Amino acid sequence: MSTTVGLISLGCAKNLIDSEVMMGHLAEAGMSLTSEAELADVLIVNTCSFIDMAKQESIDAIFGAVNARKDDPDRERQKIIVAGCLSQRFAKDLPGIMPEVDAFIGLDQITKVAPIIENLVGKQPVAAPKEENSATEDPRDYVTLKPKYVPDYTTPRFRLTPEHFAYVKIAEGCNHTCTFCIIPKIRGQHRSRTQDSVVREVEALVKSGVKEINLISQDTTYFGMDLWEGKRPTPNSPVDSTRGESLSTLLREINKIEGDFWVRLLYTHPAHWSDELIETIAECDKVAKYVDIPLQHISDRMLTAMKRKTNGDYIRDLLRRMRAGIPGLGIRTTFIVGFPGETEEDFQELLEFIREFRFERAGVFQYSKEEGTPAHKMTGQLHHMTRKGRWSRAMAELQKVAAEVNQAQVGKKVRVLVEEQGVGRTEWDAPEIDGSVHVDQSIPVGEFADVTIGDWRGYDLVAAR
Repeated sequence: MSTTVGLISLGCAKNLIDSEVMMGHLAEAGMSLTSEAELADVLIVNTCSFIDMAKQESIDAIFGAVNARKDDPDRERQKIIVAGCLSQRFAKDLPGIMPEVDAFIGLDQITKVAPIIENLVGKQPVAAPKEENSATEDPRDYVTLKPKYVPDYTTPRFRLTPEHFAYVKIAEGCNHTCTFCIIPKIRGQHRSRTQDSVVREVEALVKSGVKEINLISQDTTYFGMDLWEGKRPTPNSPVDSTRGESLSTLLREINKIEGDFWVRLLYTHPAHWSDELIETIAECDKVAKYVDIPLQHISDRMLTAMKRKTNGDYIRDLLRRMRAGIPGLGIRTTFIVGFPGETEEDFQELLEFIREFRFERAGVFQYSKEEGTPAHKMTGQLHHMTRKGRWSRAMAELQKVAAEVNQAQVGKKVRVLVEEQGVGRTEWDAPEIDGSVHVDQSIPVGEFADVTIGDWRGYDLVAAR
């Protein structure tokens, strides 16, 4: 009988793709996949560890699986694998902390999970090979330091999203050194796929019926730059197709693909935006007029402390050029409040910025003190109640703006992609993070429809009957 594998996938869409790749390789190896953990011979927990809350969720999921196995005699032979960012970030520590776990794999092992499982369940006579730069000598630990893996269009993949939308990872890793962020230490340096690889994958997805392509990476705007010849790009280098493949050339090639779909940009860094990219988005009819651009702050003091490679004047000018150059643009952003050293004056500047630019979609996070980041050791750490209070005040401003933005949509005709019966999303609404539109339940799921907005409720719009 074939080995049955279950999966718990946590964290962001980038992690979800890693889960899909693991599932694809397991299916290719002839293993059975199950959504019921208690039926699995092997249970994989694909973890996140970006901030404290994500770490805790991952730890809870791991020990939840361990305890369920201990309490259920029918599961006592089940093997548990910890994968993803938690095992990569704490590669040297977890084997000692979690003796109950049967194997730890990192980002470079997602395509090698099948032989590792065969070894665990005794279907392979020799141990799955460990690589030279393994984090520890523990035989359960397959994690290698400084990951180098990046997917390709030929990579087996078992999609876990609904049939009508998909994520496409165009690069892995990040070259930025933002002082609050642990991602470069977990996922390594930026490494782009080739443009041809991405286009082929998008073509195949569109042919299979996918209506929405969401392009993702740690820094989408840096796509292709690491492959440029000659002078190396810098953390401030703009998107520039005269240097080689870039996000602009990629979008123009995707725009040529036949079919009824739209493509969405997620995780763009403000430092790399250029007039060329603005023009590209404006001119490509299949590119959603939606940009995800995490700004984090507007105070020069905070942007410098965060090492964001931008300043307030640059950001304000960029946003004005984006709005002027891309008609109908919806901008999504996120901010961090309570960063070490943030004064009330810095925070007030952020509130005024929110009021002035009235972002169509926005969120705010309390600063999370992450070990291993430069900000962890900074002086001026704020009290947790100060961070919480500023979060509440910023959220109140964002909610006011959201109400005004939604009210302005009433009476307008918009195109929606129906997500589930009676619920759709506009091009301003990315899956799982933005709002939705309540539509007639007779509209087929996975299809586009033109509706007129008649009302709104909270963050959601309501189509007129």
